[in-house]
Amino acid sequence: MNNKFRVYIAGPLCTQEERNFLEKIDELCKKLGLETFLPHRDCGLWKSMKDIKRIARGDLKGFKNCKFLIASLNGFNVGAGTAWEMGYAYSKKIPVIAIKTDRKPEESIEEISAIIAGTTKITTSLNELESEIKKLVKSL
Repeated sequence: MNNKFRVYIAGPLCTQEERNFLEKIDELCKKLGLETFLPHRDCGLWKSMKDIKRIARGDLKGFKNCKFLIASLNGFNVGAGTAWEMGYAYSKKIPVIAIKTDRKPEESIEEISAIIAGTTKITTSLNELESEIKKLVKSL
């Protein structure tokens, strides 16, 4: 694959397990020769209110030169930050691929939202995500 492609990886960051899953996505992207922006790695984690502006500025900078966004939809609800990042990408015409491995998307519409499900390709495994990444890179 072509490493001129930079990918923004969005998802919940509250637990180590959630961050580990995003790091698996990061490893997959790097295996495919893609550069990545991973918010908790590249901007740090929120610890107090003084971190908010630094993190917000860093996350916005993370979108610079990104060709697409990958969003983890795992969890009971899509996180507010993840939903915002997906909406921002959509508004900037940056393609979005999502992954949901904890429940079937069709059984999770209340947690995902109809608009996310209706505008986003949702994969259900890392193998399926890899296949969709390859298709998207070929089309860009």
